[in-house]
Amino acid sequence: MLTLEDLDVRDFLVKPGQKISLKDFPTDLDNKKVSKEEGETMLQQGIEKLAIMQDKLYAFSGYSVLIVLQAMDAAGKDSTIKHIMSGLNPTGVKVVSFKTPSVGELKHDYFWRHYKELPARGEICIFNRSYYENVLITRVHPELILHENLHGINNVKDIDKDFWKMRYKQIRRFEKNISENGTIILKFYLHVSKDEQKKRFLERIDNAKKNWKLSLDDLKERACWKAYEEAFEDALNGTSTENAPWFVIPADDKWFLRLIIAGVIYKQLDELKLEYPKVSKEQKAELMKAKESLLSEKE
Repeated sequence: MLTLEDLDVRDFLVKPGQKISLKDFPTDLDNKKVSKEEGETMLQQGIEKLAIMQDKLYAFSGYSVLIVLQAMDAAGKDSTIKHIMSGLNPTGVKVVSFKTPSVGELKHDYFWRHYKELPARGEICIFNRSYYENVLITRVHPELILHENLHGINNVKDIDKDFWKMRYKQIRRFEKNISENGTIILKFYLHVSKDEQKKRFLERIDNAKKNWKLSLDDLKERACWKAYEEAFEDALNGTSTENAPWFVIPADDKWFLRLIIAGVIYKQLDELKLEYPKVSKEQKAELMKAKESLLSEKE
């Protein structure tokens, strides 16, 4: 029986400096090497191991983990979070879903609302969408940049290729800074096909319990599919680094998507060689005294 340790996740990595096309990454794999039933068993066993690792991360409190999820609509971000994080201790995990920035948030730089949500040491934090929206949706709809009231940006014509290169540089600098201060960054692009998205949209329309998940805006954005693919490609190429790598995960089969993401997280945490904090001889002696005191208490 395979385990998370046996998964080879290197095929999903966007190597730093590599120029990729999303066409090079499948949205589904013909040969998954494991069946759905085997994969779900592996995932459940892996979640149990991740729970132990999370406990050590929380106790050691020397690192934090930031997981970034980006994708087209209906790629499976919410269900991935639900399944992979189901066995972890909620004390040390938080999920932040970023919506359209408010008027107040737009008065700050675009990192501000994300920076204050970064995980504390010992925590795992998942960004369901993130600061990358500022080079994705704004790339497809550059008029949104005008709401930021940036100096020198007076109209859409001012938002040129150099502007986007500058933003990628800012993101690399931001991630380098938090990485050097103990945050492990893992970024996942959930790669779903246009046909699969259509299928899931139709399911949301036909299932009354899922109607709330679909809006007309989702359909409008679907019409911009090619523009979004180009925006994602440029973002992946411009910001996958050694300290903050991108992984492109096939998302047409949700069970496989969850398994690979869990495998990447497991392997990264395993490399940290986390251990529970060891107490000194003096602390151990104090614990023994406390034990004696507890045992000597009268009922």
